[in-house]
Amino acid sequence: MRLVTVHLPAKWVEELDRLVAEGRYPNRSEIIRVAIRDFLRSEVWNTRRLEKRRDEF
Repeated sequence: MRLVTVHLPAKWVEELDRLVAEGRYPNRSEIIRVAIRDFLRSEVWNTRRLEKRRDEF
């Protein structure tokens, strides 16, 4: 994996820490990985799949 540094509003970090404290995620990094994966799935990967299907017809 590669290291990527981001700046987030303090409130967002507090919410990430709350999710970790509740045991829903092991750490902040995992939350961010899941969020980015889901974003890419909806914005990029699914779009490419739909475009490929459209081009097949």
